[in-house]
Amino acid sequence: MHSNENSRVSHENRIPTAGFGRAGLDTGKARWKLDETLETAAGKVIAKLSFLLLTTMLSVACVLSGCQSPKAKSPPGSSAAPSTRNNCYSLLHQLLSDQKNVSLLRFIKQEKGDVKSLVKKIAANSATGAKLLEEFARHDPSINLDDIRLPPGEAATREAIASTRKKELLGQSGDEFELTLLLTQTEALSYASHLAKVAGENDSQPERARALAGVSDDMGNLYHEVFVLLLLKTK
Repeated sequence: MHSNENSRVSHENRIPTAGFGRAGLDTGKARWKLDETLETAAGKVIAKLSFLLLTTMLSVACVLSGCQSPKAKSPPGSSAAPSTRNNCYSLLHQLLSDQKNVSLLRFIKQEKGDVKSLVKKIAANSATGAKLLEEFARHDPSINLDDIRLPPGEAATREAIASTRKKELLGQSGDEFELTLLLTQTEALSYASHLAKVAGENDSQPERARALAGVSDDMGNLYHEVFVLLLLKTK
């Protein structure tokens, strides 16, 4: 009799371990999905940054090889100025919109404190710059932030190369990844600084021109910070 009662009490007080196992499995699945989402987002950021880096390098190579000669800047009142302005605005807005997400990489890549801090600073400044351009476009219908002209064949080729670089960067870690990231940032920030400069030179509104000069200076200062850190990392 006592044996049956003890057995019943023991059975009633038994901990439902199966429930804990299921909860653990659900938690594991959720964590796996989060990691997968972060890696996908970071992969997109790397792909876009690789694409922008490639664009800059090809443009520089084109100038050095003589396929295009330097042109004088368009006077603000000329018919070419609005077209040049819109093209620069569009390229700059695309670049800054991508750069503001660069700090997402910290979720899947372990960066040292100095690199992480600088990347977050770049992301914050880029977000501010992108919002500034959007504000300009909101108050002036003549500003087009979608005026990105690129031949379809060249665009497809650059996307393919960017995809390859994305895989390479996602496979890197530690010092190798940090050096590649910093190198990419020097190119992107230099490009952003010059885009803002040319956009301001072709904007007929003095207030916007001054604001764009400020964006150019900010990107230029960040470029020098990244360059100095890159030199320290290679010593």
